[in-house]
Amino acid sequence: MAANKVKHRSTCPIARSLDVLGDKWTLVIMRDALFFDRYTFADFEHSGEKIPTNMLANRLKKLVDLGLLKKVLYQQHPDRYRYEPTEMGTEIKPVLKSLARFGEKHLGGRIPL
Repeated sequence: MAANKVKHRSTCPIARSLDVLGDKWTLVIMRDALFFDRYTFADFEHSGEKIPTNMLANRLKKLVDLGLLKKVLYQQHPDRYRYEPTEMGTEIKPVLKSLARFGEKHLGGRIPL
């Protein structure tokens, strides 16, 4: 399921972006991949937000299907994969930086992006 094949509820580009990115975990996973060099299931699993493993597996699959991450085999027997941002996935960086600035200014907290 590429991002352009998602069933959208609106013609508004903001609503369409939220159809792809607007759940509790997607942007947290993308933050970790883009800014904190987390790439393996274990890396994401040990994120400070403590994503439940079933939800993490679901979101990683969704992000690969949408074309935001690519799954790369890095070990065989057993097979182990890395999840790396695609070109489309890296385009989310400025959005995440803007969200971080907003959160720091209005909601407290600090994230070193």
